[in-house]
Amino acid sequence: MAANQHTYKELSNNIFDCHVCPTPCDGISKMKYIFMKDVEFAEKNEAFIIKQINMDPNFRAEKCEKEGYPDIAVYNSSNQLQKYVEVKAQRRTFMSVERLLPHSNLKPSETLALNLSDLLRYFDIKKEVNLPIDIVWIVTKRPCVTGQKSYKYFYQSVDELERVYNNYKEKRRFRRKSGQGDIVDGVHKGVTVNYHFSINELIKWEE
Repeated sequence: MAANQHTYKELSNNIFDCHVCPTPCDGISKMKYIFMKDVEFAEKNEAFIIKQINMDPNFRAEKCEKEGYPDIAVYNSSNQLQKYVEVKAQRRTFMSVERLLPHSNLKPSETLALNLSDLLRYFDIKKEVNLPIDIVWIVTKRPCVTGQKSYKYFYQSVDELERVYNNYKEKRRFRRKSGQGDIVDGVHKGVTVNYHFSINELIKWEE
C-alpha cells in the first residue's frame, strides 16, 4: 500500500510516534544481514548520484578506484580533484535504539547507521588529503520519513559528522551479533559495529 494512504503522527521533524504507526517496522532482528544485496543497492544509487553530479557542466564525477577511499571522486572543469562522496544504503530501522543506546538522544525514525570503521577511516582520509568528503544516505522502507516517495537522500560533510562523533563518542556506538549473510566467500564482510546519526543532523538532497 502506498505511503500516502497512511497518516503518521509526527512529534517533531523526522521523529514519529512509533506506538501509533500504521505500518510499523519489525523491531525483532531475524539475524539476516544480506551484505551483497546492500552492496548492489548502494552501487545502483552510486551510479545515480554520479549522473546527477555530471549534469552540472562545472563538475565531473566518476567512481573512485583508490582502495579504502569513498565511492565517488569529483573533479572540476580543469580536472582538479575537488571532493569525495561516499554512498550508504539505509533499509533497516534501529527500533531498539532508545533501549540499547539510552544516552544517544535518538529516536528510531530519525536514526541512521554507518560502519564505524568506515567513519573513522574517512576522518583520517579527510586530514590526509585535505579535501571535502560528503556521505550520502539513501533512506528506504521508512514511509513515515520518505512520504509519497519510496526513498529520500540525505547527506553531510565528514567534518560535521566528526563534530557529532566527538560530542557523543561511545553513546552512539553499537555492536550487533553476526548473522546470516555476513559471510561472503568465507570472509566476514557484514558490518557489526555501527555508529549512529540523526537524519536531522544531515541535509536533505533536493533532486
